[in-house]
Amino acid sequence: MGSLCPSDDRQAGSRVGPVSVVPERSTDRVRDIPVREAASRTADDVLAALGSGPAGLAPADVAARRAAVGPNTVRVRRARALAVLARQLRSALLVLLLGTAVVSFAVGERINAVVIGVILAAGVGIGFANEYRAERTAEALHRSIRHRARVVRDGSSADVDVADLVPGDVVRLVMGAVVPADLRLLESRGLECDEAVLTGETVAVRKSAVPTAPGTASAELASCAFMGTVVGAGAGTGVVVTTGKRTEFGRIALGLAEREPETAFQAGLRRFSLLLLRVAGVLMVIVLAINVMLNRPLLDAVLFSLAIGVGITPQLLPAVVSTGLSVGSRRLAARKVLVKRLVCIEDLGDMDVLVTDKTGTLTEGRITFSASLDPSGHPDPAVLALGLLATETDGSVGSNAMDAALQAVAPAGDRPRPVASVPFDHERRMTSVLVDADGVRMLVVKGAPESVLARCRDLPPGAEQALDAQFSRGARVVAVAWRPMPGHQRVTAADERDLDLAGFLAFLDSPKADAAQALATLAALGIAVKVATGDNPLVARRVCAELGLGSARALTGADLDTLDDAALRAAMREVTVFARVSPEHKARLVRLMRADGHAVGFLGDGVNDALALHAADVGLSVDTAADVAKDAADVLLLEKDLGVLADGVAEGRRIFANTIKYVLMGTSSNFGNMFSAAAASAVLPFLPMLPSQILLNNLLYDAGQLTIPTDRVDAEQLLRPSHWDMRMIRRFMLMFGPVSSLFDFLTFGILLGFFTAGPELFRSGWFVESLATQTLVIVAIRTRRVPFFRSRPSGPLLASAIAVVAVAAAVPYSPLAGLLGFTALPAGLLATIVGLVLLYLVLIEVVKKAFYAEIVEPTHPVPQRGRPHRVARRLSRFTHGGPARSRRAADRRPVGGGPPAGRSR
Repeated sequence: MGSLCPSDDRQAGSRVGPVSVVPERSTDRVRDIPVREAASRTADDVLAALGSGPAGLAPADVAARRAAVGPNTVRVRRARALAVLARQLRSALLVLLLGTAVVSFAVGERINAVVIGVILAAGVGIGFANEYRAERTAEALHRSIRHRARVVRDGSSADVDVADLVPGDVVRLVMGAVVPADLRLLESRGLECDEAVLTGETVAVRKSAVPTAPGTASAELASCAFMGTVVGAGAGTGVVVTTGKRTEFGRIALGLAEREPETAFQAGLRRFSLLLLRVAGVLMVIVLAINVMLNRPLLDAVLFSLAIGVGITPQLLPAVVSTGLSVGSRRLAARKVLVKRLVCIEDLGDMDVLVTDKTGTLTEGRITFSASLDPSGHPDPAVLALGLLATETDGSVGSNAMDAALQAVAPAGDRPRPVASVPFDHERRMTSVLVDADGVRMLVVKGAPESVLARCRDLPPGAEQALDAQFSRGARVVAVAWRPMPGHQRVTAADERDLDLAGFLAFLDSPKADAAQALATLAALGIAVKVATGDNPLVARRVCAELGLGSARALTGADLDTLDDAALRAAMREVTVFARVSPEHKARLVRLMRADGHAVGFLGDGVNDALALHAADVGLSVDTAADVAKDAADVLLLEKDLGVLADGVAEGRRIFANTIKYVLMGTSSNFGNMFSAAAASAVLPFLPMLPSQILLNNLLYDAGQLTIPTDRVDAEQLLRPSHWDMRMIRRFMLMFGPVSSLFDFLTFGILLGFFTAGPELFRSGWFVESLATQTLVIVAIRTRRVPFFRSRPSGPLLASAIAVVAVAAAVPYSPLAGLLGFTALPAGLLATIVGLVLLYLVLIEVVKKAFYAEIVEPTHPVPQRGRPHRVARRLSRFTHGGPARSRRAADRRPVGGGPPAGRSR
C-alpha cells in the first residue's frame, strides 16, 4: 500500500502521484500550521503553504526546518542533578537532624555540629553520586529506544526516526503505527484512528481527506491525524503540519505532571521503608522520653534520639537499589534486553507465567512460500497469480510477512493496479482488492481460511480436507477467493460475500533450533510458557509438540467465547496453546492469569498485542515491533528470542536477590544496634554513643554496602520468582535483631565489668564492635549456604566489608579520635572484640539454619529430557556480576522439560 495507489477517499483536485510538481519552497518562512486551520483547507493549499508536495521535501529543506523548529519530541528524559539532590534531602529525619545541628552550632556546640554536618553531607553525597549515575543510565536507555516512520522525501520513501520529522514531511500511515506528528491527510483508504489518548473515547474515528468546516472541534477533525493516536485500521498518507510540543498531544502532555505508575517492586520498597520508619518513630519517642526523665540536656537528648532514628533507617537504600538497577541494565543491554524503566527489571524477575506468540519466538519468523493449491489440494499456479493481486507492495512498516514471501516468488512483469481496496483488520482477518484482470473487474479476497470460507457460496468437495492436511504438516495457510463486480468503483467489507473459492496458498515457518533449549531454561526458572497465536490450532500444536511444549488440547477463540471466567481459569491451568485468538482474547487470558495469582509477562510485537501488553505485569516487545506495541511494552528485546528473555529474567532475579540482602541487613543489624543504644541510654549514666558517632557508624556501614550489587547469587535463588515477602522480612528482623543486641549487651558488660570503661572508652569499644558485627554479617546472611565453602562473596563486597572494619578499628587511634570523642583501645580489649565478632558470626550461622528450616520454598519439576546441568551452566552466568559471555554451542542444545505448575501468591 502507499500514497501512489488509488484511494477510496481522496480529495478531488489534489494531485497525489509521481508526476506531481513540487511547489517552490520558501523554507525561511515555513514553520508549521495550526492543525485546526489545516483541517479546513484543501490538501493542495496545505502542501503549498508548507512549501511541500506529494513527493516530499528535499534533504536541504529537512535540515533547515529541523534547525528552525527543533526535534519532534514532547518531553526528553534528562538526568537532572538538582532533582536527584532534592530526593536525597527529602527525608524528614535528615532535614530535622540538620536543623538541630544548626541550632547546636548557634548555642556553642560547634565541633559537634560541624562533625554532624560533615557526616550528613558525606551520606547525601554518596547517595547522590550513585542515584545520579543510575539516572544517566536510564537516560541512555531511553535514547536507545527509537520509533520509526515511513516518510516520502525527494520522491523516495524511507524509514526515518520520528524525532527527525519536520513540517512538510509526507508520512505514510499503516495499521499499528502510532501517528508521529499532527498530520493533514492527503488520502485515506479505510483509515481509522484510536484517539483515546486525546479524547478518552475508545471507539475508533473514521478519517477522510475531505476538508472539515471551519470552527469544527478538535475531536471531530476527521481530515487530520493527531500525534500519539494509533492507526487501528486501513492506511493513508498525510503531511506533517505541527511537531513536538506544538501538537495537540504535546500541549496536553506538557500540562500534566510526569508520574509513572508504581511497580510491584516499588510498592514493596515503600512498604518496607514505612515499616522501618514506624519502628524508628517509636524508638525516637521512647529514647527522648527516657533521656528527658533522666534530666539530661534537652539538646543532647534530641540529637541522640534523632541519630537513633537516622541510624535505623537505611538511608542509602535508594542508592543501593539504583546502583543495582543501573549495573543490571547495562548487563541486560549487553544481552540485548532494553528496559524502558529501570524498576521493571525486578518485575521481570517476578514473572512466573509467560504468554507469547508463536511466530518469530518459537519459530524462525522467516515465512517462505510453500505451495499454490486448488480447492482439492492439487498444485495450481493460478491461485498464486490471483493472490498476488491482493498483496501489499511498498514494503512499508507493518506490511504482511506472507505478502513479502509471495513477492519473493512473484514472476516478473506488471500486475493490474487495484481500483479500490479494503485493508486487513483483525476482526475480518482478510484483505480485499477491486481489480481489472483479463478484462474482468473482480473482487479478490485473501485471508484466514475460516473467514474466507465462511463467505464462499459453495465449497468444492475436499476443500476442508485439503486445508486440514496442510495444517497437519505445520503449514500456515491463507485462502484466496473472488467474485465478479462489473462496473463497481468502490468496495467495502459488505461486498465480501458470495465468493468462489480459488484455492489455498501455503507457507512454512520452521521451529527455531534453540527454542527447545530456551523453553527448558524458562522451565528451570519456574516460568510456565503459554502460546497465544492467531494461527490455526493444528499448526500451533504441531510446532509446540516439536519443542516439547505440548498439551492435550488447544483452545480457540471460539472456545474462549463459550467459557465464563471461572471455567476459563480452570482450563488455563491445563492448556498451553490458545489459537485463533483476537486481541481481546489475549488481554482476557492475561487478566485471568493474574487473577489466578500469577505474575504474567506478555511477549508480542503487533498492534493486536497492545491490549495484552497493557494488561500484563510485564509487557515485552521487540525493537522491530509495531509502534503501538513498543509504546505499551516495559521491556524491549533486541532479538525476538526466548533465550534472550530468559537472560533478562535471571538478571532481574539476581538484582532483586542482592537488593534483599541489603534489606535483611538493615532490618537485623541496624535494628539490633539502635535498640541496644536505646536500652543502654536508659541505664547508663552517660549516652552510650554520641549522635555524631552514631551517624559516622551509619555512614561507614552504608558506604560498605554499595558493593552489594556486584555480589554473586546462589543458583537456587534464580530458580524461583522473586517478590517481596514482608512477613519474612519482619520475622528476620525479630529473629536476627535480638542476636545483634545480645552481643551488644555482652560487649557492654565486658567494657564495664572487665575494663571499667569510662564514656570515651565505652563509646570507642562499642563503636568498633558494632560496626564490625553489622558489616561482616553480610558474609553470612547473603546466602543460605555455608559462606566461603559453598558460596563465596564477590571480591568487591568482601574487600569493602574488610575495609570498613579496618577503618572502624583505626578511627580510635587516628588524629580525629579526640574530635570525634574516641580514645585508643587497649590491646586486650581489641582482642576480646575480635573474639566476640567471630562468636557472633558462628551464632548467626546457627540461627540462620533454624530460620530457613521453617520456610517452605515452592518446588519446580526438573527437566526430563537431557541433562539438568546444561541449564544450570546457562544460569551460572548470572550468579555473579561479571561481564556477559556468549553462549557456547553446548549451551544451546535442547534439554527439554515441560512448564512448571503455577505459583500461588
